[in-house]
Amino acid sequence: MFIVGDIHGHADPLHRLMGKLGYVELEGVFRHPERKMIFVGDFIDRGPEQREVLRIGRSMCDAESASSVLGNHEFNAIGWAAQNEDGGFLRSHSAKNGHQHAEFLRQLEADSSDHKDAVRWFRGLPIWLDLPGLRVVHACWHEPSRAALMPFLDEHGRFTEVGLRESYRHGSNAHTAADILLKGPEQRLPEGIHFFDKDGHKREEVRLRWWEEDATTFRKAALGLEGRENELPDSKLPKDYRYLEGKPVFFGHYWLKDQPGITASNAACLDFSVAKEGYLTAYRWSGENELSIDNLVSVRA
Repeated sequence: MFIVGDIHGHADPLHRLMGKLGYVELEGVFRHPERKMIFVGDFIDRGPEQREVLRIGRSMCDAESASSVLGNHEFNAIGWAAQNEDGGFLRSHSAKNGHQHAEFLRQLEADSSDHKDAVRWFRGLPIWLDLPGLRVVHACWHEPSRAALMPFLDEHGRFTEVGLRESYRHGSNAHTAADILLKGPEQRLPEGIHFFDKDGHKREEVRLRWWEEDATTFRKAALGLEGRENELPDSKLPKDYRYLEGKPVFFGHYWLKDQPGITASNAACLDFSVAKEGYLTAYRWSGENELSIDNLVSVRA
C-alpha cells in the first residue's frame, strides 16, 4: 500500500511521484503491479493543475487501484456549493473563504457541469478508513469525535444529507467532531498570546501535535508558532487528543516544513507543503506497526 499526502492541484510532482513509485499509466489510469494507493485528501485549491490532479485521483479510485478519504478542502468545496434552508450556502461565501477557494472555482469554472461533477465526487469520499493494519484520516484520529460523527454518516462512512448540514451547523456535536477529524484539534491560547498563520490570518487558537506522546502541555503540543513555543506556559492542556494506539495512522493537513520525516512511530503526517515549494510525499506500507523513515518516498515541488 502507498499512502500519499496533500497534493493541492500540483499535478507535475504527482506525475513524478507516480513514476518514482513504479506506477504506469494504462488506458488513462495509473496502476502498480502489486500495490494500491490511498490519498489522504486535499486534492484541490492553490495549485495550477487541479483538473489533472482530480483526473488522476478519480480515475484511480473508479478503477479500484486507489481509494481516498475526504480532505478539509473537499469538505469546504461541498459546503461552498451546497445551499442551506435559508437560500444561502453551508459555507459562507465570504472574501476569506472565496480567496482560499478561488483557484479551484476558476480552473473548473464555478457552477459548470465539471464543477458540480467534482463536488458530487467529493460527496462520495469517506471521512476515514479503518483497515486491517492501518488507519487513514485527513487531520486527526480521535475516537470520541468518530463516535460523535457516526450517526451522521452512511454505511460507507460518508456524510448523509442531514449529516452534512449538521456538520456545518456551528455549535453542533457534528460540527465539532468534523472540525477535529478534518482540520485537527485546537486549543485557545492563554490570554494575550496570538500568532499569524501561513495565510496571514491572526490566530488565537493553536493546532496540537496530537501524534506526539509527550504533547501534554501548551508548550509541548503547540504547532505552527515558528519558534515561539517557549512563550507558552508549560501547563497541562484542557483536553487530551493524543493517539496512543499501536495501529499506525496516516494523515496530512499540517504543512510540515523541511525534509520529510516520520512524526511518530505509530502516526505519520505526509503533508510536507508541496504547495509551498516543499515535497509531495508517500509512505510505502508493507504491514509494519512501527513506521520507518526508510519507507518515505518524496519528490520536490
